[in-house]
Amino acid sequence: MLINHLLLIKAKIKKKMKILLCLVMLFLLLDGFATAQNLIQDSCKKAAASNPKIQLDFCVKTLEGNPQSKAAKSLADLVMASTKNAATKTTSLKAMADNLLKGEKFAKESEMPLRDCLELYTDATTSLNEALTSVQSRMYKTAKVGMSAAMDAPSTCETGFKERKAPQESQFTKDNDVLTQTISITLALTTMLK
Repeated sequence: MLINHLLLIKAKIKKKMKILLCLVMLFLLLDGFATAQNLIQDSCKKAAASNPKIQLDFCVKTLEGNPQSKAAKSLADLVMASTKNAATKTTSLKAMADNLLKGEKFAKESEMPLRDCLELYTDATTSLNEALTSVQSRMYKTAKVGMSAAMDAPSTCETGFKERKAPQESQFTKDNDVLTQTISITLALTTMLK
């Protein structure tokens, strides 16, 4: 009888320990999430203050929408996530330009600017991937060079459509605006690392 009673007490203690462990884990998870949110908010405020082209709301929304950014524990982690995000965006635009050219459903006058945009996005993707490698190696000045090189792709792509004999409408305008903001944020965050 005493043994049964002791076993019952042991089972209750074990159950309470499991509940306590779950609560501790939940607290740690929520604390980590709050830390990442504060990091994102603070970093975006500093980035927007350093560059008038960076929109605070866009910065916060973009970084909070990225699972890797939400898990960031430091500014360096946030730079890594932001650089990957920019590289992913340029890769996506490169694929979009490539698909438009392969689909042959474009005005003939748009072929040259589309080809130029494809090349620009290819170069930007390469530059951002090199920047990512530099960020991983903590070579932030080198990373900023790659990010700055990639920054020219969206505006140069848009210019290619506008400066034709018969100006064309770019299919990339909205995406290029997003890419410009994304790279600007990445560059501003990297500058904070020095």
